[in-house]
Amino acid sequence: MTHTVLVTGVSRHIGARVAGALAADPGIGRVIGVDTVPPPGLTRGGGALLGRTEFVRIDLRTPDIAQVISAEDVDTVVHMSLVSEPAKSRSTMMEHNVIGTMQLLAACQRSATVRRVVVRSTTAVYGSSPHAPAVFTEDTEPVDVPHSGYAKDAIEVEGYVRGFARRRPDVVTSTLRLANLMGPHVDSPLTRYFSQPVSPTVFGFDPRLQFVHEDDVVEVVRRMTVEDRPGVFNVSGDGVLLLSQCVRKAGRTAVPVPSPAFGLLGMLARTSGLVDFSPEQLALMSHGRVVDTTRLAGALAWRPKFSTAAAFDDFLQSRGMSADRPAALVDWLSGLATRR
Repeated sequence: MTHTVLVTGVSRHIGARVAGALAADPGIGRVIGVDTVPPPGLTRGGGALLGRTEFVRIDLRTPDIAQVISAEDVDTVVHMSLVSEPAKSRSTMMEHNVIGTMQLLAACQRSATVRRVVVRSTTAVYGSSPHAPAVFTEDTEPVDVPHSGYAKDAIEVEGYVRGFARRRPDVVTSTLRLANLMGPHVDSPLTRYFSQPVSPTVFGFDPRLQFVHEDDVVEVVRRMTVEDRPGVFNVSGDGVLLLSQCVRKAGRTAVPVPSPAFGLLGMLARTSGLVDFSPEQLALMSHGRVVDTTRLAGALAWRPKFSTAAAFDDFLQSRGMSADRPAALVDWLSGLATRR
């Protein structure tokens, strides 16, 4: 049996890579990629990442997605379109993430053809807290529930996914909680943080961090799309890195500051456009977060190609990052001041 797969979020790099990997699978008949804007490759006349993916321009917040699922006899939906930072505003981001997911799941619920749904989520749903356990499993309840930003959206999205799974037990529903992505093409608040000449850190804290390489994310999503693996799964590279180790590997200068000052620097960096540090990102840089991936390894009989350290090293190598000159701190602070 060949499959017709619908992938959301294909205008962003990771969504396009997932769509391209599925399009390259001979067991999949068609791949339909949807997003609010065309993928950059298509606008340049290329689209090499997408392969034979068919693009349809749709805003998930509208009921139009149901028409596509019905008209094209879609049997598998891969929801990659959650965004982790606002393109226009926080309200627009929330509407895209939460309302868009609601519309998509409502369309899947009404569909007579959908048999599998894979949803991208994030380990940020666990939050970052001084009272959190050393390691989160998929069954761990967060000690301090995130109340803002991407993490709050992801918690709401997962709630709707659980409701969908109860109403449609005949549909295999998989939720992937991804650790912070790393890799040559990843552009995120965290990769931009490590790309700055200096790295402000919270005085007295050295959080443990985990990363997952973009290649491993693509492979996990591909496997979940072609196999029946229902449930919630943490996805991360093996091992952890301390923030101080990351800063040294990047050849950056660590500048420890008191927690209130770190928050002020985060707001200043956000308003200047250098780094978009949300409150949950600031909490991560204080308390860190580590998850257990035993369930994923058991379900897929697979381990990620890149460990946390290897994923970070590949990111650094791709950016050609090395030790900066001693004046970097002065230049960085001057840059912040001129952007105000």
